[in-house]
Amino acid sequence: MSTLSYKTVSVNKENSKKEWLLVDAENMVVGRLATRVANLLRGKHKPCFTPHSDCGDNVVIINADKIRFTGNKLTDKVYTRHTGYPGGQRFTTPRDVLAKHPIRIVEHAVKGMLPKNRLGRELYRNLYVYAGAEHEQQAQQPRKININSIR
Repeated sequence: MSTLSYKTVSVNKENSKKEWLLVDAENMVVGRLATRVANLLRGKHKPCFTPHSDCGDNVVIINADKIRFTGNKLTDKVYTRHTGYPGGQRFTTPRDVLAKHPIRIVEHAVKGMLPKNRLGRELYRNLYVYAGAEHEQQAQQPRKININSIR
């Protein structure tokens, strides 16, 4: 038996086959959308998944302003940030963030589900979020997918 037939193939950034995917976030729950998009960004849906390399796809999310929260999270959930100055802790609710910057909610949720290292920061650059139905990645011809069909 040849030992070459059992060789493990490790995919790196140069030989991974990345594609552009389009996700419509209208009436989707934030957390469920974020977990599935994070899996697409990492490449966990591909048979050639390699945990230490960028083998995921580029994801374009449209209609980020039409996402929804379950229960009372729209008013009860609290986003905390710090200005860097003493006493500079600031609190906001998703309702306030949706009114001013609707794409930040989706970006924040997806970023929290990526690895907290160099690879996670590199994967986060493959995410493009837009509030309306129009996006700037027309030239890449992203393939529209049903996010509910991917597990």
